[in-house]
Amino acid sequence: MTLTNAVPDRRLDLDWLRIAAFGLLIFYHVGMFYVTWGFHVKSSHASSAPEPFMLLLNPWRLTLLFVISGCATRFMLDKMKTGTFLGARSSRLLIPLVFGMFVIVPPQTYFELVEKLGYTGSFGEFYGKYATASGGWPLAAPTWNHLWFVIYLFVYTLLIAGIGPLLKRIPARIMAPLAKGLPIVLIPFLFLTLMRITLEPIFDETHALIDDWYAHAVYFPAFLFGYAIAKHEPFFEFCQRIRWPMLVLALTAWATLTTIRYGGFYTAEPSSPLLVIGPTLRELQAWTMILALFGFARKHLRHDNAARRYLTDAIFPFYIIHQTTIVVAGHYLNQINLPVGMEAAILITATAASCWLGYELVRRVPVLRPLFGLKSNGTRKAARPDRQPASA
Repeated sequence: MTLTNAVPDRRLDLDWLRIAAFGLLIFYHVGMFYVTWGFHVKSSHASSAPEPFMLLLNPWRLTLLFVISGCATRFMLDKMKTGTFLGARSSRLLIPLVFGMFVIVPPQTYFELVEKLGYTGSFGEFYGKYATASGGWPLAAPTWNHLWFVIYLFVYTLLIAGIGPLLKRIPARIMAPLAKGLPIVLIPFLFLTLMRITLEPIFDETHALIDDWYAHAVYFPAFLFGYAIAKHEPFFEFCQRIRWPMLVLALTAWATLTTIRYGGFYTAEPSSPLLVIGPTLRELQAWTMILALFGFARKHLRHDNAARRYLTDAIFPFYIIHQTTIVVAGHYLNQINLPVGMEAAILITATAASCWLGYELVRRVPVLRPLFGLKSNGTRKAARPDRQPASA
C-alpha cells in the first residue's frame, strides 16, 4: 500500500483555498501601496500603521500557495503521462509568463522609474529600451515582477516530473505516522525556522530564480510536501481535528511578534535573543496557520457551486492583471491627493474591476485565452466533476 489513500479524484476544498489564497495575495499587494516596505510605487499616505495587519498574511501566504500547487500537480500527474503533463504545464505557465513580461509588467517598471528615479521619457521611449534590455537602469528589464511565482512553479514542475514517481512509492506505513500528530506540526515548523534563521540573513529573498536560495529552500520543499500529502486523507482529517488549536497558536504567535516588532522591543544587536525568537514566532505562525486553513477548508469548503467553477478559471487571469492596475492607478491617485480612505476604496475598486473586466474579455476572445493561462479551446472543464484542483 502506498501513501495514496481512498480519496476523491478532486478536492473542492483545495480549489476554494487556492481561490482564497490568490484573492488575499491581490489585496496584500494593494496593502503594499500603503506600508513602508519596498514596492514599485507608494502612496503619499504610506505608513507603518497597516503593517501589523499585513503581517497577519505575510509569513504563510506564499508557502500555502506552493503547497496547494504541489497538491494540484499530484492530481494532474496521476492522470497524465509525463510528456503530456509537461506540455500542458509549459503552455499554461510559460506563455502567460512571456506575455506578462512584455505586455503586462512593463507599466510597473515604467512608473517605478518615474517615481523613484525621476524618469521623464515617454512610455514608448521606455518600452523600446525595456524590451531590448538597453535602458541601463538599476532595475531589471525585461522582468517578471509579481509573475515570479509562475517561473518558480514551472521549474518545480520540471523537477517533480522526475522525482514524483519516487515519492508516490513511499509506503503508507511510513507516511502515516509523519502526516498526523506531533510530527506534522513540529517537523515542518522546525525546518522553516531553521531556514529562516540560517539562510534568510545570507540569501535574502530576491525572486530572481538563479540566486534565490532561501526562497528555494522553503518553497520547493513546500511544493514537494503538497505533492506527497495530496491524496493522503489522514493528513486532512488531522488538520480538521486540530484547526482551532492551530488557529489560536497562529494568532498568538502573530500578536506576540507584532508586539515585539512595533512595541519598541525589537533590536538588531547580533547578540539579541530576538534574532532567534522573531523568526521562530514567524514560522510558528506560518505553519500553524497553514494547518488551520487546511482544516477549516476540509470542514467547510467541500461543496461545489457556480462561484467556485467561475473563480477556479478566473483567479489566474486575476493574478496576472492585478498588480499592474495597482501600480498604474496608484501612481495617478497619488497626484490627486485624496483622503486615504477614499483613495484606498478607489484603488481596491479599480483593481477588482480591472481583474473582472479583463477576465470577461479574455475568456471570450480565443486568441487571448492562452496568454492568460486559459485553455485555448474555451472548454469549461471546471464543470467536470472529475477535474483535478487547479494549479497556478
